[in-house]
Amino acid sequence: MLTIEYKGTGFCGWQKQSGKQTIQGELEEAFFKLTGEKIVVEGSGRTDKGVHAIAQVATAKIENKMPLKNLKYALNNLLPDAIFVKKIVQKPDDFHARFSTKRKTYRYVSLVGGDRSALEWDTCGFYAYDVDFEKLTNASKLLIGKHNFKGFCSTNTQVTNFEREIYDIKISRSGRKIVFEICGNGFLYNMVRIIVGTLLDVGSGRLDEKNILRALETGDRQLTGKTMPANGLYLKKVEYI
Repeated sequence: MLTIEYKGTGFCGWQKQSGKQTIQGELEEAFFKLTGEKIVVEGSGRTDKGVHAIAQVATAKIENKMPLKNLKYALNNLLPDAIFVKKIVQKPDDFHARFSTKRKTYRYVSLVGGDRSALEWDTCGFYAYDVDFEKLTNASKLLIGKHNFKGFCSTNTQVTNFEREIYDIKISRSGRKIVFEICGNGFLYNMVRIIVGTLLDVGSGRLDEKNILRALETGDRQLTGKTMPANGLYLKKVEYI
């Protein structure tokens, strides 16, 4: 099991794609250079183009008996600077980075109001309007629990089960920067980015709290906010029990 940090800027997401630079592709190429084995690196989930990870988890089955400390060092020497393997541990054969997952925590960072930042454009989303922090924080409580989140999912998904459970949403503010941390048992396509966009729209007065309740009842995507840019999103933590 590998725990991996990466900056998603410049990569076409996690999943390997022919002719494109991806996180999975870079990891598998590094393994091949090191061991000569064509190894499949399976992540806990796919992050989109531009999305970052503080602690993505992946699994890889290898025949090489190199000590794990040496393996970590060698891999990091072969990987681009924007990808770093933080930890490697041995796991039983039946452990799977994706299917053994119990909960995930995503972080979203956004600048709010004022001008956008030329220095932080690739690590921070931007929301142009001022917001009432208390209002958006109160609205976030409506999302806690098990719900049908179809209204908080991009319409081009092929998923048929939209029920997910949100365990906790923590929101903090420092100056113009607002940080959302959302923990759940799983997430639909663009769900975190839509939740953040919806809460910011409630905070700015562009949407009402009733939109959230109606969206949870009806699954209507038209009731919820914009999909925030990928560059402010981080996979923070993956938990296994």
